[in-house]
Amino acid sequence: MNTQIPSRLSALRAALREHDIQACLIPSADPHLSEYLPEHWQARQWLSGFDGSAGTLIVTGDFAGLWTDSRYFEQAEQQLAGTSVELMRLRVPHTAEHVDWLLDQLGEGQTLAVAGDSIALSSARSLRERLRKTGARLRTDLDLPGTVWKDRPALPHAPVRAQAAAWCDGDRRERLQRVRETMEHAQASHHLLSSLDDIAWITGLRGRDVEYNPVFLAHLLIERERCTLFVDPDKLDDTLCTALQEDGIVVRAYAETAAAMAALPNDAGVMLDPARVVVDIVNGLPERARLIERANPSTAFKAIKSDADIAHIRTTMREDGAALVQGMREVERRLQADETVSELDVADILREKRAARPAFVSESFGTIAGYMANGALPHYHATEEHHAELHADGLLLVDSGGQYEGGTTDITRMWAFGETSPEQRRDCSLVLKGTIALSRARFPSGASGPQLDALARAPIWADGGDYGHGTGHGVGYFLNVHEGPHGIRPPAPGGALVPLQPGMITSIEPGLYRPGRHGVRHENLAVVRTWKDTEFGTFLEFETLTLCPIDTRALDLALLDESERAWLNDYHARVAEALSPLLDDPADRAWLETRCAAV
Repeated sequence: MNTQIPSRLSALRAALREHDIQACLIPSADPHLSEYLPEHWQARQWLSGFDGSAGTLIVTGDFAGLWTDSRYFEQAEQQLAGTSVELMRLRVPHTAEHVDWLLDQLGEGQTLAVAGDSIALSSARSLRERLRKTGARLRTDLDLPGTVWKDRPALPHAPVRAQAAAWCDGDRRERLQRVRETMEHAQASHHLLSSLDDIAWITGLRGRDVEYNPVFLAHLLIERERCTLFVDPDKLDDTLCTALQEDGIVVRAYAETAAAMAALPNDAGVMLDPARVVVDIVNGLPERARLIERANPSTAFKAIKSDADIAHIRTTMREDGAALVQGMREVERRLQADETVSELDVADILREKRAARPAFVSESFGTIAGYMANGALPHYHATEEHHAELHADGLLLVDSGGQYEGGTTDITRMWAFGETSPEQRRDCSLVLKGTIALSRARFPSGASGPQLDALARAPIWADGGDYGHGTGHGVGYFLNVHEGPHGIRPPAPGGALVPLQPGMITSIEPGLYRPGRHGVRHENLAVVRTWKDTEFGTFLEFETLTLCPIDTRALDLALLDESERAWLNDYHARVAEALSPLLDDPADRAWLETRCAAV
Protein backbone atom coordinates (compact mmCIF):
# COMPACT_ATOMS: atom_id res chain seq x y z
CA MET A 1 0.00 0.00 0.00
CA ASN A 2 1.09 3.57 -0.72
CA THR A 3 0.81 5.15 2.74
CA GLN A 4 0.47 8.62 1.23
CA ILE A 5 -2.88 7.91 -0.45
CA PRO A 6 -5.10 8.89 2.54
CA SER A 7 -3.36 12.27 2.92
CA ARG A 8 -3.63 12.93 -0.82
CA LEU A 9 -7.33 12.17 -0.77
CA SER A 10 -7.73 14.42 2.24
CA ALA A 11 -6.06 17.28 0.36
CA LEU A 12 -8.34 16.72 -2.64
CA ARG A 13 -11.43 16.77 -0.42
CA ALA A 14 -10.29 20.07 1.04
CA ALA A 15 -10.12 21.42 -2.52
CA LEU A 16 -13.63 20.08 -3.18
CA ARG A 17 -14.96 22.00 -0.17
CA GLU A 18 -13.08 25.16 -1.13
CA HIS A 19 -14.69 25.24 -4.58
CA ASP A 20 -18.10 23.90 -3.49
CA ILE A 21 -17.68 20.77 -5.61
CA GLN A 22 -19.49 17.61 -4.56
CA ALA A 23 -17.59 15.07 -6.68
CA CYS A 24 -14.38 14.88 -8.70
CA LEU A 25 -13.93 12.53 -11.65
CA ILE A 26 -10.34 11.48 -12.42
CA PRO A 27 -10.14 9.39 -15.61
CA SER A 28 -7.12 7.65 -17.12
CA ALA A 29 -6.51 10.26 -19.77
CA ASP A 30 -4.33 13.08 -21.04
CA PRO A 31 -4.93 15.87 -23.61
CA HIS A 32 -4.37 13.28 -26.37
CA LEU A 33 -6.57 10.56 -24.87
CA SER A 34 -3.66 8.17 -25.08
CA GLU A 35 -3.55 4.60 -23.84
CA TYR A 36 -0.20 5.08 -22.12
CA LEU A 37 0.11 8.33 -20.19
CA PRO A 38 3.13 10.49 -19.38
CA GLU A 39 3.63 10.72 -15.61
CA HIS A 40 2.37 14.32 -15.65
CA TRP A 41 -1.19 13.07 -16.30
CA GLN A 42 -1.24 10.01 -14.05
CA ALA A 43 -3.37 11.72 -11.41
CA ARG A 44 -5.61 8.68 -11.01
CA GLN A 45 -2.61 6.55 -10.05
CA TRP A 46 -1.19 9.26 -7.78
CA LEU A 47 -4.48 9.57 -5.88
CA SER A 48 -5.37 5.87 -5.65
CA GLY A 49 -2.16 3.85 -5.89
CA PHE A 50 -3.64 1.71 -8.69
CA ASP A 51 -1.29 1.68 -11.71
CA GLY A 52 -3.29 -0.42 -14.17
CA SER A 53 -3.75 1.12 -17.61
CA ALA A 54 -7.57 1.30 -17.39
CA GLY A 55 -9.57 2.74 -14.53
CA THR A 56 -11.65 5.70 -13.38
CA LEU A 57 -11.49 7.26 -9.92
CA ILE A 58 -14.33 9.21 -8.30
CA VAL A 59 -13.80 11.12 -5.07
CA THR A 60 -16.54 12.76 -3.00
CA GLY A 61 -16.55 14.20 0.49
CA ASP A 62 -16.98 10.77 2.06
CA PHE A 63 -16.25 8.22 -0.68
CA ALA A 64 -13.48 7.22 -3.11
CA GLY A 65 -14.06 4.49 -5.68
CA LEU A 66 -11.96 3.02 -8.47
CA TRP A 67 -13.86 1.52 -11.40
CA THR A 68 -11.96 -1.04 -13.47
CA ASP A 69 -12.66 -4.24 -15.39
CA SER A 70 -11.97 -7.91 -14.71
CA ARG A 71 -8.46 -7.77 -16.18
CA TYR A 72 -7.36 -5.78 -13.14
CA PHE A 73 -9.52 -7.01 -10.24
CA GLU A 74 -6.77 -8.89 -8.40
CA GLN A 75 -4.16 -6.19 -9.03
CA ALA A 76 -6.55 -3.48 -7.87
CA GLU A 77 -7.45 -5.38 -4.71
CA GLN A 78 -3.77 -5.56 -3.77
CA GLN A 79 -2.94 -1.95 -4.62
CA LEU A 80 -6.04 -0.40 -3.05
CA ALA A 81 -5.81 -2.34 0.21
CA GLY A 82 -5.69 0.04 3.15
CA THR A 83 -6.08 3.20 1.06
CA SER A 84 -9.83 3.68 1.74
CA VAL A 85 -10.39 3.59 -2.04
CA GLU A 86 -13.11 1.07 -2.81
CA LEU A 87 -12.79 -1.26 -5.80
CA MET A 88 -15.86 -0.97 -8.04
CA ARG A 89 -15.92 -3.95 -10.38
CA LEU A 90 -17.08 -3.06 -13.88
CA ARG A 91 -19.53 -5.33 -15.70
CA VAL A 92 -20.34 -7.27 -12.54
CA PRO A 93 -24.00 -7.70 -11.51
CA HIS A 94 -25.30 -5.07 -9.10
CA THR A 95 -22.31 -2.72 -9.66
CA ALA A 96 -23.28 0.51 -11.38
CA GLU A 97 -21.12 2.03 -14.08
CA HIS A 98 -19.36 5.12 -12.77
CA VAL A 99 -21.63 7.57 -14.60
CA ASP A 100 -24.77 5.79 -13.36
CA TRP A 101 -23.34 5.87 -9.84
CA LEU A 102 -22.75 9.62 -10.15
CA LEU A 103 -26.30 10.20 -11.34
CA ASP A 104 -27.58 8.46 -8.22
CA GLN A 105 -25.37 10.56 -5.96
CA LEU A 106 -25.66 14.07 -7.42
CA GLY A 107 -28.80 16.16 -7.40
CA GLU A 108 -30.16 19.66 -7.84
CA GLY A 109 -27.51 22.37 -7.58
CA GLN A 110 -24.59 20.01 -7.07
CA THR A 111 -21.44 19.96 -9.19
CA LEU A 112 -19.10 17.38 -10.67
CA ALA A 113 -15.60 18.51 -11.66
CA VAL A 114 -13.28 16.89 -14.20
CA ALA A 115 -10.15 18.45 -15.66
CA GLY A 116 -10.91 19.70 -19.15
CA ASP A 117 -7.58 18.42 -20.46
CA SER A 118 -8.54 14.84 -19.59
CA ILE A 119 -12.02 14.34 -21.03
CA ALA A 120 -13.08 14.05 -24.65
CA LEU A 121 -15.49 16.57 -26.12
CA SER A 122 -18.04 13.83 -26.82
CA SER A 123 -17.76 12.38 -23.32
CA ALA A 124 -18.18 15.81 -21.70
CA ARG A 125 -21.29 16.50 -23.76
CA SER A 126 -22.87 13.20 -22.81
CA LEU A 127 -21.98 13.59 -19.15
CA ARG A 128 -23.24 17.17 -19.00
CA GLU A 129 -26.56 16.21 -20.57
CA ARG A 130 -27.09 13.27 -18.23
CA LEU A 131 -26.24 15.38 -15.18
CA ARG A 132 -28.61 18.11 -16.35
CA LYS A 133 -31.52 15.70 -16.00
CA THR A 134 -30.76 15.36 -12.27
CA GLY A 135 -30.26 19.10 -11.78
CA ALA A 136 -26.48 18.73 -11.37
CA ARG A 137 -23.86 20.43 -13.49
CA LEU A 138 -20.41 19.66 -14.89
CA ARG A 139 -17.34 21.88 -14.54
CA THR A 140 -14.32 21.26 -16.75
CA ASP A 141 -12.42 24.45 -15.89
CA LEU A 142 -10.98 23.07 -12.65
CA ASP A 143 -8.07 20.64 -12.44
CA LEU A 144 -8.54 19.86 -8.77
CA PRO A 145 -6.01 16.99 -8.63
CA GLY A 146 -3.47 19.37 -10.16
CA THR A 147 -4.02 21.89 -7.37
CA VAL A 148 -3.01 19.40 -4.67
CA TRP A 149 -0.31 17.49 -6.61
CA LYS A 150 2.59 19.71 -5.53
CA ASP A 151 5.42 17.54 -6.88
CA ARG A 152 3.68 16.78 -10.17
CA PRO A 153 6.20 15.57 -12.78
CA ALA A 154 7.06 17.95 -15.61
CA LEU A 155 6.05 17.28 -19.19
CA PRO A 156 8.40 14.89 -21.03
CA HIS A 157 11.12 16.53 -23.06
CA ALA A 158 12.51 13.84 -25.38
CA PRO A 159 13.80 14.91 -28.81
CA VAL A 160 11.71 14.48 -31.96
CA ARG A 161 13.25 13.00 -35.09
CA ALA A 162 12.21 12.17 -38.61
CA GLN A 163 11.45 8.54 -39.37
CA ALA A 164 14.39 7.11 -41.27
CA ALA A 165 13.79 7.34 -45.01
CA ALA A 166 14.87 3.73 -45.52
CA TRP A 167 11.89 2.57 -43.46
CA CYS A 168 9.32 5.15 -44.53
CA ASP A 169 7.06 4.66 -47.55
CA GLY A 170 5.78 7.99 -48.88
CA ASP A 171 6.33 11.48 -47.50
CA ARG A 172 4.44 14.03 -45.42
CA ARG A 173 3.37 16.10 -48.43
CA GLU A 174 1.57 13.09 -49.90
CA ARG A 175 -0.08 12.29 -46.58
CA LEU A 176 -1.15 15.87 -46.02
CA GLN A 177 -2.64 15.96 -49.50
CA ARG A 178 -4.73 12.86 -48.76
CA VAL A 179 -6.06 14.49 -45.59
CA ARG A 180 -6.78 17.76 -47.40
CA GLU A 181 -8.80 15.93 -50.03
CA THR A 182 -11.03 14.64 -47.22
CA MET A 183 -11.23 18.15 -45.77
CA GLU A 184 -12.32 19.56 -49.11
CA HIS A 185 -15.00 16.92 -49.48
CA ALA A 186 -16.23 17.78 -45.95
CA GLN A 187 -16.07 21.52 -46.71
CA ALA A 188 -13.64 22.06 -43.83
CA SER A 189 -11.18 24.94 -43.73
CA HIS A 190 -9.31 23.52 -40.74
CA HIS A 191 -8.66 20.07 -39.30
CA LEU A 192 -7.52 19.62 -35.70
CA LEU A 193 -5.76 16.46 -34.54
CA SER A 194 -4.68 15.61 -31.01
CA SER A 195 -4.16 11.84 -31.32
CA LEU A 196 -0.42 11.34 -31.21
CA ASP A 197 -0.12 8.38 -33.56
CA ASP A 198 -2.11 10.23 -36.25
CA ILE A 199 0.21 13.22 -35.90
CA ALA A 200 3.33 11.04 -36.03
CA TRP A 201 2.05 9.24 -39.13
CA ILE A 202 1.10 12.40 -41.03
CA THR A 203 4.32 14.25 -40.22
CA GLY A 204 6.66 11.26 -40.54
CA LEU A 205 8.13 12.12 -37.15
CA ARG A 206 8.83 9.94 -34.13
CA GLY A 207 9.56 10.67 -30.46
CA ARG A 208 9.87 9.20 -26.96
CA ASP A 209 7.40 11.17 -24.87
CA VAL A 210 5.10 8.22 -24.18
CA GLU A 211 6.42 4.96 -22.79
CA TYR A 212 6.47 2.15 -25.38
CA ASN A 213 4.97 4.31 -28.17
CA PRO A 214 7.35 6.23 -30.47
CA VAL A 215 5.26 9.40 -30.41
CA PHE A 216 5.60 12.95 -29.05
CA LEU A 217 3.30 15.44 -27.38
CA ALA A 218 1.77 17.68 -30.03
CA HIS A 219 -1.41 18.95 -31.63
CA LEU A 220 -1.69 19.51 -35.37
CA LEU A 221 -3.87 22.06 -37.14
CA ILE A 222 -4.13 21.48 -40.88
CA GLU A 223 -5.37 24.23 -43.18
CA ARG A 224 -5.79 24.26 -46.94
CA GLU A 225 -2.37 25.75 -47.62
CA ARG A 226 -0.36 25.26 -44.42
CA CYS A 227 -0.15 23.38 -41.12
CA THR A 228 0.73 24.31 -37.58
CA LEU A 229 2.48 21.77 -35.37
CA PHE A 230 2.03 22.68 -31.71
CA VAL A 231 5.03 21.11 -30.01
CA ASP A 232 7.82 22.18 -27.69
CA PRO A 233 10.20 23.78 -30.24
CA ASP A 234 13.25 22.72 -28.21
CA LYS A 235 12.54 19.11 -29.15
CA LEU A 236 13.26 19.79 -32.83
CA ASP A 237 16.66 20.63 -34.24
CA ASP A 238 17.18 23.30 -36.91
CA THR A 239 17.46 20.79 -39.75
CA LEU A 240 14.13 19.23 -38.89
CA CYS A 241 12.43 22.63 -38.50
CA THR A 242 13.70 23.65 -41.93
CA ALA A 243 12.41 20.43 -43.49
CA LEU A 244 9.01 20.96 -41.91
CA GLN A 245 8.87 24.55 -43.17
CA GLU A 246 9.67 23.38 -46.69
CA ASP A 247 6.63 21.11 -46.48
CA GLY A 248 4.40 23.95 -45.24
CA ILE A 249 4.45 23.09 -41.53
CA VAL A 250 5.17 25.85 -39.03
CA VAL A 251 6.03 25.13 -35.41
CA ARG A 252 4.38 26.86 -32.45
CA ALA A 253 4.63 26.15 -28.74
CA TYR A 254 2.62 23.23 -27.40
CA ALA A 255 0.92 25.45 -24.83
CA GLU A 256 -0.45 27.78 -27.52
CA THR A 257 -2.91 25.29 -29.02
CA ALA A 258 -6.08 26.46 -27.25
CA ALA A 259 -5.29 30.14 -27.92
CA ALA A 260 -4.72 29.41 -31.60
CA MET A 261 -8.07 27.63 -31.84
CA ALA A 262 -9.78 30.60 -30.17
CA ALA A 263 -8.19 32.91 -32.76
CA LEU A 264 -9.60 31.07 -35.78
CA PRO A 265 -11.84 33.06 -38.16
CA ASN A 266 -15.54 33.23 -37.28
CA ASP A 267 -16.41 31.41 -40.49
CA ALA A 268 -13.95 28.54 -39.91
CA GLY A 269 -15.18 25.04 -40.60
CA VAL A 270 -13.23 22.88 -38.14
CA MET A 271 -13.11 19.14 -38.79
CA LEU A 272 -12.32 17.06 -35.71
CA ASP A 273 -13.12 13.79 -34.00
CA PRO A 274 -15.05 14.67 -30.81
CA ALA A 275 -13.97 11.37 -29.24
CA ARG A 276 -10.28 12.18 -29.74
CA VAL A 277 -10.10 15.87 -28.84
CA VAL A 278 -10.39 17.15 -25.27
CA VAL A 279 -12.69 19.91 -24.08
CA ASP A 280 -9.93 22.36 -23.17
CA ILE A 281 -8.64 22.60 -26.73
CA VAL A 282 -11.95 23.59 -28.32
CA ASN A 283 -13.76 25.44 -25.53
CA GLY A 284 -12.66 28.80 -26.86
CA LEU A 285 -13.59 28.32 -30.51
CA PRO A 286 -15.41 31.31 -32.03
CA GLU A 287 -19.17 30.96 -31.54
CA ARG A 288 -19.89 31.02 -35.26
CA ALA A 289 -17.23 28.47 -36.17
CA ARG A 290 -18.71 25.27 -37.60
CA LEU A 291 -17.70 21.96 -36.09
CA ILE A 292 -17.51 19.18 -38.66
CA GLU A 293 -17.41 16.05 -36.55
CA ARG A 294 -16.07 12.86 -38.03
CA ALA A 295 -13.31 10.33 -37.49
CA ASN A 296 -9.81 11.48 -38.33
CA PRO A 297 -9.21 10.34 -41.93
CA SER A 298 -5.58 9.60 -41.11
CA THR A 299 -6.71 6.84 -38.71
CA ALA A 300 -8.13 4.87 -41.61
CA PHE A 301 -5.25 5.77 -43.94
CA LYS A 302 -2.49 4.56 -41.63
CA ALA A 303 -4.34 1.34 -40.79
CA ILE A 304 -3.70 0.11 -44.33
CA LYS A 305 -0.01 -0.65 -44.63
CA SER A 306 1.69 -0.34 -48.01
CA ASP A 307 3.43 -3.25 -49.71
CA ALA A 308 6.75 -1.66 -48.74
CA ASP A 309 5.65 -1.38 -45.09
CA ILE A 310 4.59 -5.03 -45.03
CA ALA A 311 7.90 -6.10 -46.53
CA HIS A 312 9.70 -4.30 -43.70
CA ILE A 313 7.35 -5.87 -41.16
CA ARG A 314 8.13 -9.36 -42.46
CA THR A 315 11.83 -8.66 -41.94
CA THR A 316 11.11 -7.30 -38.46
CA MET A 317 9.15 -10.43 -37.57
CA ARG A 318 12.15 -12.57 -38.42
CA GLU A 319 14.41 -10.50 -36.17
CA ASP A 320 11.87 -10.51 -33.35
CA GLY A 321 11.34 -14.25 -33.67
CA ALA A 322 15.07 -14.89 -33.50
CA ALA A 323 15.29 -12.82 -30.31
CA LEU A 324 12.44 -14.82 -28.76
CA VAL A 325 14.12 -18.12 -29.62
CA GLN A 326 17.35 -16.94 -28.02
CA GLY A 327 15.52 -15.62 -24.99
CA MET A 328 13.32 -18.62 -24.26
CA ARG A 329 16.19 -21.06 -24.77
CA GLU A 330 18.14 -19.03 -22.21
CA VAL A 331 15.22 -19.23 -19.77
CA GLU A 332 15.07 -23.00 -20.18
CA ARG A 333 18.85 -23.35 -19.85
CA ARG A 334 18.82 -21.53 -16.52
CA LEU A 335 15.94 -23.62 -15.22
CA GLN A 336 17.66 -26.85 -16.26
CA ALA A 337 20.78 -25.65 -14.44
CA ASP A 338 18.69 -25.14 -11.28
CA GLU A 339 19.28 -21.38 -11.40
CA THR A 340 16.69 -19.08 -9.90
CA VAL A 341 14.54 -17.59 -12.66
CA SER A 342 11.66 -15.21 -11.92
CA GLU A 343 9.02 -13.59 -14.07
CA LEU A 344 11.10 -10.41 -13.88
CA ASP A 345 14.11 -12.31 -15.24
CA VAL A 346 12.06 -13.48 -18.22
CA ALA A 347 11.19 -9.90 -19.12
CA ASP A 348 14.83 -8.82 -18.70
CA ILE A 349 16.15 -11.66 -20.87
CA LEU A 350 13.71 -10.96 -23.70
CA ARG A 351 14.48 -7.23 -23.55
CA GLU A 352 18.20 -7.95 -23.78
CA LYS A 353 17.81 -10.33 -26.73
CA ARG A 354 15.55 -7.93 -28.63
CA ALA A 355 17.90 -5.01 -27.99
CA ALA A 356 20.68 -6.92 -29.76
CA ARG A 357 18.66 -7.24 -33.00
CA PRO A 358 19.05 -4.75 -35.87
CA ALA A 359 16.79 -1.66 -35.88
CA PHE A 360 15.40 -2.33 -32.39
CA VAL A 361 14.17 0.82 -30.62
CA SER A 362 12.25 -0.25 -27.51
CA GLU A 363 9.65 -2.63 -26.18
CA SER A 364 6.14 -2.01 -27.51
CA PHE A 365 4.59 -2.57 -24.05
CA GLY A 366 5.65 -3.91 -20.68
CA THR A 367 6.24 -7.65 -20.93
CA ILE A 368 3.57 -9.82 -19.32
CA ALA A 369 5.32 -12.91 -17.95
CA GLY A 370 2.76 -14.80 -15.88
CA TYR A 371 3.68 -18.13 -14.33
CA MET A 372 0.81 -20.48 -13.46
CA ALA A 373 -1.89 -18.54 -11.53
CA ASN A 374 -0.41 -15.19 -12.58
CA GLY A 375 -1.09 -16.12 -16.19
CA ALA A 376 -4.80 -16.00 -15.40
CA LEU A 377 -4.55 -12.20 -15.11
CA PRO A 378 -4.69 -10.93 -18.71
CA HIS A 379 -2.85 -7.69 -17.91
CA TYR A 380 -0.62 -9.03 -15.15
CA HIS A 381 2.58 -7.10 -14.50
CA ALA A 382 5.29 -8.56 -12.30
CA THR A 383 6.90 -6.13 -9.85
CA GLU A 384 9.75 -6.34 -7.36
CA GLU A 385 7.13 -6.63 -4.60
CA HIS A 386 4.84 -9.14 -6.34
CA HIS A 387 6.28 -11.73 -8.71
CA ALA A 388 6.72 -15.48 -8.96
CA GLU A 389 9.73 -17.71 -9.48
CA LEU A 390 9.57 -20.31 -12.24
CA HIS A 391 9.84 -24.03 -11.51
CA ALA A 392 10.48 -27.04 -13.68
CA ASP A 393 6.79 -27.73 -14.16
CA GLY A 394 3.62 -25.93 -15.21
CA LEU A 395 2.85 -23.15 -17.69
CA LEU A 396 4.36 -19.74 -18.33
CA LEU A 397 2.41 -17.18 -20.37
CA VAL A 398 4.63 -14.58 -22.06
CA ASP A 399 3.04 -11.64 -23.88
CA SER A 400 5.68 -9.26 -25.23
CA GLY A 401 6.58 -7.05 -28.16
CA GLY A 402 9.09 -4.71 -29.68
CA GLN A 403 9.28 -1.41 -31.50
CA TYR A 404 11.61 -1.60 -34.48
CA GLU A 405 12.28 0.95 -37.21
CA GLY A 406 10.61 -1.51 -39.55
CA GLY A 407 7.50 -2.34 -37.55
CA THR A 408 5.81 -3.10 -34.24
CA THR A 409 5.48 -6.61 -32.82
CA ASP A 410 3.13 -8.21 -30.29
CA ILE A 411 3.21 -11.93 -29.52
CA THR A 412 1.98 -14.28 -26.81
CA ARG A 413 3.28 -17.79 -26.29
CA MET A 414 2.67 -20.53 -23.75
CA TRP A 415 5.74 -22.36 -22.52
CA ALA A 416 5.60 -25.70 -20.69
CA PHE A 417 8.27 -26.58 -18.15
CA GLY A 418 8.34 -30.22 -17.11
CA GLU A 419 5.03 -31.73 -16.03
CA THR A 420 1.75 -30.14 -17.11
CA SER A 421 -1.75 -31.22 -16.13
CA PRO A 422 -4.39 -32.60 -18.51
CA GLU A 423 -6.46 -29.48 -17.84
CA GLN A 424 -3.57 -27.21 -18.79
CA ARG A 425 -2.88 -29.11 -22.01
CA ARG A 426 -6.56 -29.19 -22.89
CA ASP A 427 -6.92 -25.44 -22.38
CA CYS A 428 -3.82 -24.71 -24.47
CA SER A 429 -5.16 -26.92 -27.24
CA LEU A 430 -8.64 -25.40 -27.26
CA VAL A 431 -7.21 -21.89 -27.47
CA LEU A 432 -4.85 -22.93 -30.26
CA LYS A 433 -7.81 -24.41 -32.14
CA GLY A 434 -9.42 -20.98 -31.95
CA THR A 435 -6.23 -19.28 -33.14
CA ILE A 436 -5.99 -21.66 -36.10
CA ALA A 437 -9.68 -21.33 -37.00
CA LEU A 438 -9.46 -17.55 -37.31
CA SER A 439 -5.98 -17.58 -38.89
CA ARG A 440 -7.12 -19.67 -41.82
CA ALA A 441 -10.49 -17.94 -42.26
CA ARG A 442 -11.53 -16.69 -45.67
CA PHE A 443 -14.22 -14.07 -45.83
CA PRO A 444 -15.90 -11.68 -48.26
CA SER A 445 -14.65 -8.15 -48.76
CA GLY A 446 -16.64 -5.86 -46.46
CA ALA A 447 -16.66 -8.28 -43.53
CA SER A 448 -15.65 -6.78 -40.18
CA GLY A 449 -13.86 -8.07 -37.12
CA PRO A 450 -17.04 -8.50 -35.01
CA GLN A 451 -18.40 -10.77 -37.74
CA LEU A 452 -15.34 -13.03 -37.45
CA ASP A 453 -14.84 -13.01 -33.69
CA ALA A 454 -16.92 -16.15 -33.08
CA LEU A 455 -14.60 -18.23 -35.27
CA ALA A 456 -11.89 -17.99 -32.60
CA ARG A 457 -14.29 -18.52 -29.71
CA ALA A 458 -16.21 -21.49 -31.13
CA PRO A 459 -13.77 -24.25 -30.04
CA ILE A 460 -13.59 -22.70 -26.57
CA TRP A 461 -17.36 -22.23 -26.37
CA ALA A 462 -17.83 -25.88 -27.37
CA ASP A 463 -16.06 -26.87 -24.16
CA GLY A 464 -18.04 -24.43 -22.01
CA GLY A 465 -15.34 -21.75 -21.81
CA ASP A 466 -14.96 -18.13 -22.91
CA TYR A 467 -12.72 -15.09 -22.41
CA GLY A 468 -13.51 -11.51 -21.52
CA HIS A 469 -11.27 -9.57 -23.89
CA GLY A 470 -11.31 -8.92 -27.61
CA THR A 471 -9.81 -11.39 -30.04
CA GLY A 472 -7.78 -8.89 -32.03
CA HIS A 473 -6.61 -5.30 -32.25
CA GLY A 474 -4.96 -3.29 -34.99
CA VAL A 475 -1.21 -2.70 -34.78
CA GLY A 476 0.73 0.31 -36.02
CA TYR A 477 3.81 0.49 -38.22
CA PHE A 478 6.52 1.59 -35.78
CA LEU A 479 3.67 3.25 -33.92
CA ASN A 480 1.18 2.29 -31.22
CA VAL A 481 0.81 -1.41 -30.54
CA HIS A 482 -2.96 -0.85 -30.24
CA GLU A 483 -4.31 0.94 -33.31
CA GLY A 484 -7.76 1.52 -34.79
CA PRO A 485 -10.12 1.74 -36.43
CA HIS A 486 -10.54 -2.02 -36.90
CA GLY A 487 -10.62 -4.75 -34.30
CA ILE A 488 -11.88 -8.28 -33.74
CA ARG A 489 -14.27 -8.45 -30.81
CA PRO A 490 -17.85 -9.53 -30.07
CA PRO A 491 -20.53 -7.34 -31.69
CA ALA A 492 -21.70 -4.51 -29.45
CA PRO A 493 -24.99 -2.59 -29.74
CA GLY A 494 -24.30 0.52 -31.77
CA GLY A 495 -20.68 -0.51 -32.32
CA ALA A 496 -19.01 0.38 -35.60
CA LEU A 497 -18.48 -2.43 -38.08
CA VAL A 498 -15.20 -1.39 -39.71
CA PRO A 499 -14.51 -3.57 -42.76
CA LEU A 500 -11.22 -5.44 -42.79
CA GLN A 501 -9.18 -4.37 -45.81
CA PRO A 502 -6.01 -5.67 -47.45
CA GLY A 503 -3.00 -4.18 -45.69
CA MET A 504 -4.60 -4.00 -42.24
CA ILE A 505 -2.66 -5.76 -39.49
CA THR A 506 -4.46 -7.36 -36.57
CA SER A 507 -3.61 -9.55 -33.65
CA ILE A 508 -5.31 -12.92 -33.31
CA GLU A 509 -5.32 -13.77 -29.60
CA PRO A 510 -8.07 -15.89 -28.07
CA GLY A 511 -7.59 -16.95 -24.46
CA LEU A 512 -8.91 -18.95 -21.53
CA TYR A 513 -8.31 -18.05 -17.89
CA ARG A 514 -8.84 -20.08 -14.74
CA PRO A 515 -8.31 -17.78 -11.72
CA GLY A 516 -5.94 -19.21 -9.16
CA ARG A 517 -4.73 -21.93 -11.54
CA HIS A 518 -3.45 -20.76 -14.93
CA GLY A 519 -4.20 -18.67 -17.99
CA VAL A 520 -3.76 -19.42 -21.68
CA ARG A 521 -3.38 -17.11 -24.66
CA HIS A 522 -1.85 -17.70 -28.09
CA GLU A 523 -1.21 -14.55 -30.12
CA ASN A 524 0.07 -13.92 -33.62
CA LEU A 525 -0.08 -10.83 -35.79
CA ALA A 526 -1.59 -11.25 -39.24
CA VAL A 527 -2.11 -9.03 -42.26
CA VAL A 528 -5.29 -9.04 -44.33
CA ARG A 529 -4.67 -9.84 -47.96
CA THR A 530 -6.75 -10.66 -51.05
CA TRP A 531 -7.44 -14.36 -51.54
CA LYS A 532 -9.33 -14.46 -54.83
CA ASP A 533 -12.28 -13.17 -56.83
CA THR A 534 -15.30 -15.41 -57.33
CA GLU A 535 -18.75 -14.96 -58.81
CA PHE A 536 -19.77 -13.81 -55.31
CA GLY A 537 -17.17 -11.06 -55.13
CA THR A 538 -13.69 -10.57 -53.72
CA PHE A 539 -12.63 -12.77 -50.83
CA LEU A 540 -9.93 -12.02 -48.27
CA GLU A 541 -7.71 -14.06 -45.95
CA PHE A 542 -5.05 -13.62 -43.27
CA GLU A 543 -1.30 -14.05 -43.68
CA THR A 544 0.32 -14.87 -40.34
CA LEU A 545 3.29 -12.55 -39.84
CA THR A 546 4.57 -13.61 -36.41
CA LEU A 547 7.40 -16.14 -36.50
CA CYS A 548 8.04 -18.06 -33.29
CA PRO A 549 7.50 -21.70 -32.28
CA ILE A 550 4.30 -22.78 -30.55
CA ASP A 551 5.33 -25.07 -27.70
CA THR A 552 3.77 -28.45 -28.49
CA ARG A 553 4.70 -29.71 -25.00
CA ALA A 554 1.83 -27.57 -23.73
CA LEU A 555 -0.70 -29.26 -26.05
CA ASP A 556 -2.91 -32.34 -26.07
CA LEU A 557 -2.31 -33.18 -29.72
CA ALA A 558 -5.22 -35.63 -29.72
CA LEU A 559 -7.55 -32.63 -29.56
CA LEU A 560 -6.23 -31.26 -32.86
CA ASP A 561 -7.76 -32.68 -36.01
CA GLU A 562 -5.71 -33.57 -39.07
CA SER A 563 -6.13 -30.17 -40.72
CA GLU A 564 -5.12 -28.35 -37.52
CA ARG A 565 -2.00 -30.48 -37.14
CA ALA A 566 -1.20 -29.77 -40.80
CA TRP A 567 -1.55 -26.01 -40.14
CA LEU A 568 0.76 -26.28 -37.13
CA ASN A 569 3.35 -28.28 -39.06
CA ASP A 570 3.26 -25.88 -42.01
CA TYR A 571 3.65 -22.94 -39.65
CA HIS A 572 6.59 -24.52 -37.85
CA ALA A 573 8.31 -25.36 -41.13
CA ARG A 574 8.04 -21.70 -42.13
CA VAL A 575 9.29 -20.55 -38.71
CA ALA A 576 12.32 -22.85 -38.86
CA GLU A 577 13.21 -21.79 -42.38
CA ALA A 578 12.90 -18.09 -41.57
CA LEU A 579 14.69 -18.00 -38.21
CA SER A 580 17.48 -20.57 -38.48
CA PRO A 581 19.75 -18.37 -40.67
CA LEU A 582 19.58 -15.59 -38.05
CA LEU A 583 20.82 -17.80 -35.19
CA ASP A 584 24.60 -18.00 -34.90
CA ASP A 585 24.69 -20.26 -31.85
CA PRO A 586 24.28 -23.95 -32.80
CA ALA A 587 22.47 -24.52 -29.50
CA ASP A 588 19.83 -21.94 -30.50
CA ARG A 589 19.37 -23.60 -33.89
CA ALA A 590 19.06 -27.03 -32.26
CA TRP A 591 16.46 -25.69 -29.80
CA LEU A 592 14.51 -24.15 -32.70
CA GLU A 593 14.62 -27.40 -34.64
CA THR A 594 13.28 -29.32 -31.65
CA ARG A 595 10.49 -26.83 -30.97
CA CYS A 596 9.50 -26.85 -34.67
CA ALA A 597 9.50 -30.65 -35.09
CA ALA A 598 6.45 -31.97 -36.96
CA VAL A 599 3.65 -33.54 -34.94
